Amino acid sequence: MSLLREIFGPSKKEIWEQLSNEIEADIVNSGLWKGDKVVARVKEWTITLDTYTVSTGKTHITYTRMRAPYVNKDGFRFKIYRKGLFSGLGKLFGMEDIEVGFPGFDEEFIIKGNNKQKLIELFSNSKIRELIELQPQISFEVKDDEGWFGKEFPYGVDELYFQVTGVIKDVERLKTLYYLFAEVLGQLCMIGSAYEKNPHIEL
Repeated sequence: MSLLREIFGPSKKEIWEQLSNEIEADIVNSGLWKGDKVVARVKEWTITLDTYTVSTGKTHITYTRMRAPYVNKDGFRFKIYRKGLFSGLGKLFGMEDIEVGFPGFDEEFIIKGNNKQKLIELFSNSKIRELIELQPQISFEVKDDEGWFGKEFPYGVDELYFQVTGVIKDVERLKTLYYLFAEVLGQLCMIGSAYEKNPHIEL
């Protein structure tokens, strides 16, 4: 075992290759500057895991993100994060703070959305709540085509989007994120907010 591996543990490459094997995904090399990404599929949807780095002058901040474009049937959007993470940002995207009727969950997370009934229907799925609770840090939302990175989608296509600071090198955590995306996409179909078809987007 090398000294670096002994100090820092397995590399991102090792962990992400293990993840891709366990969820039957592909490792795609995006080039020298972007690094590898994991591309997985759930039914007709494509889920992409990668990292990106933002320069803030003297420092560089790396983020891990997971994304899945889908056809948004009714314009339903939401954002959920742990209390204390972005609590000072106030109203985001014109969405209201909403409680979904599960006291422990409502106490732990800030939930915003543009349709209270749809939020209640989404989070009535206990598996979704459990998978979210397993994440020590989480910022999870539906982004429209005016997202932070200027990604343009065809009309009616939005993006299920997760992001945290740092590089996730915990294969079990990454697997629960993948399962969360699969569960949420399925539930969005169940409540009439997504179509179960391929939006034909390459990330």
